[in-house]
Amino acid sequence: MDVQLLEATADPERLICQAARNDYMEEYVADASFEDVMTAIDGDSLEDRQETLIHHLLDHGHFGPFEHPHATFAVEGISRSCMAQLTRHRHVSFDVQSMRYVSFDEVDPEDVHDGEMVVVPPSATDPDWVGRNQESGPVDDETAAEREALFRETIADSFEAYQNLLEKGMPPEDARYVLPIGTKVNLVMSMNARMLMHVADMRAAADAQWEIRELTEGVLNLAAEWCPTTFEYYDEKMHNRKNRLAP
Repeated sequence: MDVQLLEATADPERLICQAARNDYMEEYVADASFEDVMTAIDGDSLEDRQETLIHHLLDHGHFGPFEHPHATFAVEGISRSCMAQLTRHRHVSFDVQSMRYVSFDEVDPEDVHDGEMVVVPPSATDPDWVGRNQESGPVDDETAAEREALFRETIADSFEAYQNLLEKGMPPEDARYVLPIGTKVNLVMSMNARMLMHVADMRAAADAQWEIRELTEGVLNLAAEWCPTTFEYYDEKMHNRKNRLAP
């Protein structure tokens, strides 16, 4: 999996502060300098006052101002299973690689067997892996080897069947029905800072599946560079307080 920041609101925390201060100013915020906007906030410097205000907003549940800055991320190589979980979030915009128009007729099923084009979950190879809702615990090495062989053979067979169907004239949009839910896709997603924190509340939590946790942590790492004061505070004070930021 690869996660990259494509585009984002410049100086997002300045925008958050301007929006928040607008609620309590007589003066029109668009006509005021940022220094004047922040005059009433405690702090020795403009940066200190900005940090004070952002912390105050987050601590008191005033999340509206965090809906103004937006970020767009590109994600490579997540499974259709992970995508199905991710796209349940209502206030995130998505564009997903189409398997109606992008066919995988050149992919070697042997390469699929070795891990190309399909996400291989840790439980397919790790005998000690125990996932949520798993009825049994760790298994012995022989069982783990059998489990991995079955998984890899099945996904390779699926891609071979898919390509055979294409060769027999079936359109890609119909042939794709035989492909596994672990098939990798690429997507672009956009969300505001508040929604990003909400997605993290839900999807970086310990009870989330491993793949979407990995995706969410990658997004949070980029968000920490884009919107540092906000996401440093979120990481230290709010992370895992599930569903606090639901719209």
